[in-house]
Amino acid sequence: MSGEKKNSLGKMASGVLLVLLIVGLAGFGATNFGGANTAIATVGDEEITVTDYGLALQSAIRAREAETEQSLSFIEAQNIGLPAVVRSQLIAEAALDNTVTGMGLSIGDEEVRRQVLAYPAFQGIDGQFDRESYRFSLEQIGLSESEFEEQIRTDTARSILQSAVASGVPHSVQSVDAMFNYMSARRSYNLFTLTADNLSSEISEPTDAELQTYYEENAAAFTVPEAREITYVWITPDMIVDQVEVDETLLRELYDQRIDEFVQPERRLVERLVFPDQAAADDAAARLESGEASFDDLVTERGLELGDVDLGDVGVDDLGAAASAVFGMAEPGTTGPHASDFGPAIFRMNAVLAAQEVTFEDARSDLSLEVSLDQATRIIADMTLEIDDQLAAGATLEELAKDTDMELGQIAFHEGVTDGIAAYNNFRETAVELRESDFPELADLEDGGIFAARLNGIAPPNLQPLQDVRDEAIEGWTREETVRLLQEEAIAIKAKLEAGENAISVGYPVELFEGLTRSGVSPLILSEDLFAAEIGNILIKADGDQVYVVQLKEILPPDTEDTSTALLRQLWEQQSAQSLTQDLFSMFSQSLLNDAELSLNQAAIEAVHTQFVQ
Repeated sequence: MSGEKKNSLGKMASGVLLVLLIVGLAGFGATNFGGANTAIATVGDEEITVTDYGLALQSAIRAREAETEQSLSFIEAQNIGLPAVVRSQLIAEAALDNTVTGMGLSIGDEEVRRQVLAYPAFQGIDGQFDRESYRFSLEQIGLSESEFEEQIRTDTARSILQSAVASGVPHSVQSVDAMFNYMSARRSYNLFTLTADNLSSEISEPTDAELQTYYEENAAAFTVPEAREITYVWITPDMIVDQVEVDETLLRELYDQRIDEFVQPERRLVERLVFPDQAAADDAAARLESGEASFDDLVTERGLELGDVDLGDVGVDDLGAAASAVFGMAEPGTTGPHASDFGPAIFRMNAVLAAQEVTFEDARSDLSLEVSLDQATRIIADMTLEIDDQLAAGATLEELAKDTDMELGQIAFHEGVTDGIAAYNNFRETAVELRESDFPELADLEDGGIFAARLNGIAPPNLQPLQDVRDEAIEGWTREETVRLLQEEAIAIKAKLEAGENAISVGYPVELFEGLTRSGVSPLILSEDLFAAEIGNILIKADGDQVYVVQLKEILPPDTEDTSTALLRQLWEQQSAQSLTQDLFSMFSQSLLNDAELSLNQAAIEAVHTQFVQ
């Protein structure tokens, strides 16, 4: 386990540098963040330059975008705290570097050379180190060879210190055993599930006295909460969309502009496996043809995963020399090797996506609605200034409804109301804040509409008369009575089982569940009580309109013969070790930071941020 920790930590420095390289090679280039000699922070004798911070922040944003498959603006990155996370990481690294420098820890030229030669980004199509790729890659991220190699020395020395700290983490067998036994212990049990169908007769309606008692005991269920009595006027694009006339020529132009949405040529789901040279590709194709190896086998042999070779759905213009062969295939299969931008490659076609065409006539109604809503939104926007002026001049909401296209309405608003105008977040937020002394003000709705509201008063909680909620009360009483009778049946079943009667002979359907873990117990609501019980215990549990009777038959240890259980223990061991390592290393880093003097340059930090929002 300690070897795994060292290996993992030893890769941290390489990972950071590779991220920077990927950013450069992806075409983002080196950004001028204000000068490499300006520091956003110092930790002891170590500086974190604006370039260090800018590149790390840029890499973090790109990594987040790749993870979520959505673009991420800098403002959004700030909202989720990404810049702060990046600064914390850089400060922790600087604290380590400050300690490493003080210890005189470093590596020799031979180790630097080995690492440079091993970087995939610096290798040509033959898999060998290519100096031109080395020069170009470093140029893209704004580093000289000497600066990059010095960075390797620093990062490797840091990883040596990290590994030394991690290697001292003890393996907590007791905590792993406790968690493993808790999660993997098993139970076997008999289960009776009682529903209304198990009752010998239908439940008749309650008497007036019974209904009155239920109504009084459950008054909260029939009480309307405190309500804010609000008068409002509103208008949304949907309200006036039918008044908008759409120009046919505009629809045709819009269809032509977005033709790629409506007319999609035939496409293919394709994977591409690139080889370093033609000989290797030909050999792989021969093994594929003979059945000696599958495409998946070839991917694994190249040290890749299927996600690394997946091109997704592609068109004929995306495949270069392989296009005719791939698009000539009527069924899934492989073809090649064919030339590609990255060298000879074998292609696997997994599915044919038929061409699709939505004619203008078929798209017309959707386009018309889209244009109409857009124009209706513009009409409402143009109304806003005039309506604002009317409100400022003292116009009432009733007068606005009379003089404009806005509609007048009233609502008794409370937290549970979400119909009509209360479906809009903006209205609900405004409704909660309204005071009787407030003058109505115009506010926006999420769909481009507008509204203004007036609080007339606040109605206290109100218990509705029984005659107004009689049907709901009868339904609730019937549900409660059903569960009560089912519980009586459950008590009778429990008595028979405790008297030694066999579960099969008690007169109700029974299910036997064997060797289930906590997460596997069905229904899951029984899990906690079942695992707290002793053999022979009989439990009764009501859940909604069902009642369960459970008889615990066996208490079993984890199934050590099961491969999934063994894997679970291994995962717990890894997570336990990783958690301890992370905690120890966090405390170690914080200790180093406490010993060194940390100084932040807020102006430099803001200067970097400015580069991202320009």
